[in-house]
Amino acid sequence: MLKTKPNANFDAIACAKHVIAREIEGLSAVAAAFDATFVAVVECVAALKGLLIISGMGKSGHVARKIAATMASTGTPAYFVHPSEASHGDLGMITTDDALLLLSNSGETAELGDLIHYAKRFDIPLIGLARRGSSMLIEAADYAFVLPEVPEASPVGAPTTSTTMMMAWGDALAMALLEVRGFTKEDFGVLHPGGKLGQALLRVEALMHSGDAVPLVAPDTPMQEVLLAMTTKRFGCAGVIEGGKLIGLITDGDLRRHMNPKLLEKSARDLMTANPRTIRPASLAAEALGVMNSKSITSLFVVDDAQKPVGILHIHDCLRAGVM
Repeated sequence: MLKTKPNANFDAIACAKHVIAREIEGLSAVAAAFDATFVAVVECVAALKGLLIISGMGKSGHVARKIAATMASTGTPAYFVHPSEASHGDLGMITTDDALLLLSNSGETAELGDLIHYAKRFDIPLIGLARRGSSMLIEAADYAFVLPEVPEASPVGAPTTSTTMMMAWGDALAMALLEVRGFTKEDFGVLHPGGKLGQALLRVEALMHSGDAVPLVAPDTPMQEVLLAMTTKRFGCAGVIEGGKLIGLITDGDLRRHMNPKLLEKSARDLMTANPRTIRPASLAAEALGVMNSKSITSLFVVDDAQKPVGILHIHDCLRAGVM
């Protein structure tokens, strides 16, 4: 471990403010540097039949991994290839339908050499992002972006401002591609089913019970059969259908309110609540949960545009899926 001499005059807040100010300077410079080359990069990647392969070494490699993850999660198929692993067989993962995005602070990173050579040999589009214009990477790139000359925030030159600029450039590319592809929140939810947004964007149709699991009876069904349907289907209710449409609902509460010796002499129509609250299959599960909470009910029948029941959703289905 290196032995260092503590700085007795160190001001942590002043240091933090300096770092942030320097990185803001870098971000502003990147924003001002976008030009027709960036537009061409967006068009190139959007037209790919294959994938966007992203690589870098050291700190640039960490940024490259993050950019690849952002791309993949926002509708642009992409993955990270480590440059050293590429030189030992992973080049075989890259096809002529792909494009390469290489990140390097100096533009002279030796480990990127084999990737650059492979791209040129097989005519694979090469996008270069580096700080030095007169460098191996920038000179070889089909699409070259040179980061603005903004000093690192570190007094010893450790990658700080440069990696922040690279990260922002990658985010800008990912968001431009998202816009070009018309990628929506719903698409994002499909790719993030385990995340909070994915849960929030779950549709009723993804959680509802359908087919024989739905408790349905006709208006003239005797109460003994209604009770049997409610008990076996275990939703604490039964939908009443006529002409294929949902016209009423019978719940456990209805049974308790009409409890008397003549209950079993009645039919479903006698006890049902007409025109019950329903929901559409394409509605958000969060909306269904909101309806159930506001109405103090535990189940909702799911109907199509013709009011024909296609499923039933229980409050526990939403809670199990993490819909809050």
